[in-house]
Amino acid sequence: MSFQRKKIRLPSSRYTGKQIYFVTLCCDDRRPFFANESLGHWLVTELLKSAAEESFAIHAYCVMPDHVHLLVEGMSETCDLIRLISSFKQQTAFYYKKKSGRRLWQPRYYDHVLRKAVATDAVAWYTWLNPVRKSLCSAPQDYPLSGSLTLDWRSRCSSAHTWVPPWKAPKKMPG
Repeated sequence: MSFQRKKIRLPSSRYTGKQIYFVTLCCDDRRPFFANESLGHWLVTELLKSAAEESFAIHAYCVMPDHVHLLVEGMSETCDLIRLISSFKQQTAFYYKKKSGRRLWQPRYYDHVLRKAVATDAVAWYTWLNPVRKSLCSAPQDYPLSGSLTLDWRSRCSSAHTWVPPWKAPKKMPG
């Protein structure tokens, strides 16, 4: 009996153009590589370069010890999320493997194409509040590996924002 992996990607055409995406990248075996803050800062620098090269705006990011959350938006019709993430993961993984001899990333990643009805602001706050939920800091603005390249989020800090990714929402029982 062979194990069949669940196909989690939409058709590639759904990942191009001026769209907003929520993406989660996990470290290999969920190891806490980015507990090393200098490694986390390096990763953010590489993310900024990759996003600029691929014409993506970074509305929110958070580098947690064992995963990374991104809220990105394609700024032109030729933007391609798959190309952005593949390039970013390949470049960072190559460097990390060369320095440490270890794999950096899990092979896949999670993505969610945001619809107009989903409040981008709420998704951004979900991202920034992640270290607070994990007890890494008491306020989102205190976490050094979070940010935005499109707004001054620290001046609007609040813990009142709520959003739960659809895959983490409680399942409704058929009624």
